[in-house]
Amino acid sequence: MKLAFQLAYRNLIGAGLRTWLNVGVLSFAFVLIILYNGILDGWNQQARTDTIAWEYGQGQLRSGEYDPYDPFTVLDGHGVLPESKQEGLIPILLRQGTIYPGGRMLSVMLKGIDVDQTILNIPTAQLKTSNANIPVILGKRMAESAHLKEGDEVLMRWRDKNGTYDASAITVAGIFDCNVPTVDGGQIWMGIDKLWEITQLQGSATLFVASTDEPLSEEGWEYLSQENLLQDLADMIEMKKYSSSIMYGLLLLIALLAIFDTQVLSIFRRQKEIGTYIALGMTRAKVVVLFTIEGTMYSILATIVGSLYGIPLFMYLTKTGMGMPEASQDMGFAVAERIYPMYSVGLVLSTVLLVVISATIVSFLPARKIAKMDPVDALKGKMQ
Repeated sequence: MKLAFQLAYRNLIGAGLRTWLNVGVLSFAFVLIILYNGILDGWNQQARTDTIAWEYGQGQLRSGEYDPYDPFTVLDGHGVLPESKQEGLIPILLRQGTIYPGGRMLSVMLKGIDVDQTILNIPTAQLKTSNANIPVILGKRMAESAHLKEGDEVLMRWRDKNGTYDASAITVAGIFDCNVPTVDGGQIWMGIDKLWEITQLQGSATLFVASTDEPLSEEGWEYLSQENLLQDLADMIEMKKYSSSIMYGLLLLIALLAIFDTQVLSIFRRQKEIGTYIALGMTRAKVVVLFTIEGTMYSILATIVGSLYGIPLFMYLTKTGMGMPEASQDMGFAVAERIYPMYSVGLVLSTVLLVVISATIVSFLPARKIAKMDPVDALKGKMQ
């Protein structure tokens, strides 16, 4: 086996430019696979962390009549939970409304929340310090779409519990920066006491955010654990990984085809050498192993070369992050302005195994022909 590796190494180095072209393409595929999966893993972790911190907490207790995917359930999707059952929970009441910034009409979701809450990152303390009649806080994207800034007043219209329309001016008490679209885009946050007052829905809540992961059970309410709430996000990331695997799979295929072609040509050009090996007592199986090892060494060299420029790149991106295009902020789930990739040992090892095993297989396929060669014809250079 040691001799096989020595011969394989000598033949690879002797091939010169052809070897390094194959190694270069394969190393690029190797680095790209790790890079892209690292970005997606970092994206997933960032999205999970932000969504938990800004919206889900450790779980939610929702009104059985409320469906977040059906806006028509907002009107009646609320209820009153006994105060004795509200320990460790913060109530949030959702109502639909309309604002009229600069003469435009903009539909919004009104969200009332306890101004003293500390479970979510929403800066509700700004609502307590405002002297306005109806102080509200907005996310940055909401403020930009409505062309509002801190201190601005705008007319807002809503419906009370009887369906009667009412309107009043609201004051922007603060603007916060958030990556979660369901907290920012199209949302207006106010103190729940004030929302109870203007809608006459005293004590009602659409959902409660939990501070612990202890399951809750109450008739008319549905408890959703943190993992259940994050399942849609996990499914979206997995779908993104699957669709992206097609891209770098094609790149890996191109690199493997180059190795396959190189091995076929190598066997054709080195028939006399193969015949000599067999004539000197080397079995056909050992010669097949020799050529398979040559192909495998392409992948080993590719991982070494890829590491030389991949590791500095990964370290740089892990430290500085990757800026995301502005359009990605409208994808429907949490996307930060900068994503910090995550590279696990499992990701690197699985990619190394993928590259090495794939290269070994495509090297073995043409090498099988050696087992059918007649050593006399091989010495004469006759192709069978």
